[in-house]
Amino acid sequence: MNRKNFSLAAAILAVTIPVTAQWLKYPTAGVPRLANGQPNLTAPAPRTLDGKPDFSGLWEPDTRWGTELSTFRTDVVFPAEWFNIGAQLKDGLPFRPWARDVRIARKADNSKDSPDGKCLPMGLFMDHSNRSPRKIVQISGLVVILYEKSFAYRQIFTDGRSLPADPQPSFYGYSSGKWEGDTLVVRTVGLRDDGWADEEGTPVTEAARVTERLQRPNFGRLEIEVTVDDTKAYTAPWTVRLSQHIKLDTDLLEYVCGENEKDSAHIVGK
Repeated sequence: MNRKNFSLAAAILAVTIPVTAQWLKYPTAGVPRLANGQPNLTAPAPRTLDGKPDFSGLWEPDTRWGTELSTFRTDVVFPAEWFNIGAQLKDGLPFRPWARDVRIARKADNSKDSPDGKCLPMGLFMDHSNRSPRKIVQISGLVVILYEKSFAYRQIFTDGRSLPADPQPSFYGYSSGKWEGDTLVVRTVGLRDDGWADEEGTPVTEAARVTERLQRPNFGRLEIEVTVDDTKAYTAPWTVRLSQHIKLDTDLLEYVCGENEKDSAHIVGK
């Protein structure tokens, strides 16, 4: 399905998405196997020495709600949330009027100012639904997410520290997590005031307080519930659920969007 309003930026960059350009046939260690030797993706999730689910691994989002990216690459499919973070919500997002106007204007301008098209870090919302892989590394007191697409990282501290009272705004904010049973509850503040939650321009402001609930119900799946409380842009908090699946026998490669970049001059909007 050709999306007329999909940004030229994303279409150009998608052509070079390294779908098959990862480490090839390097076996992932510790994979549970079925009797026939195939990975047992429904096996119990691995656990750390202290008994918590271990989220470590290479992940990519599910595409069961997906749509074709463009006529350039009909084999590349993104979750619907990549284009519209509120796609799951029956009544849509509870925008304040100005925020709705911002989204309409960004989409109408073919998303030319999307951080993805500008080779900037996309932030936690877009990175949750971007097709490029991300690696989670979980150690005592810290969960690190390494994003191939943005060549960026995110730190989630699980060492008991509180969130900063007056954070310096940033693309990924400041995240602190604690365990509630087998669920890692992550709270984030300090996002930038000009954030994009999806490719069509849903705004996120510095007032946002984000709560993520991460679960690994089995070896092959990662479930993320995201609640956004942004009183500046929305009249009420809203929640979406995102799913990811593990990628085996491959790894991250360096992806530097801005190296020898010649496309941005052609991103002119409508």
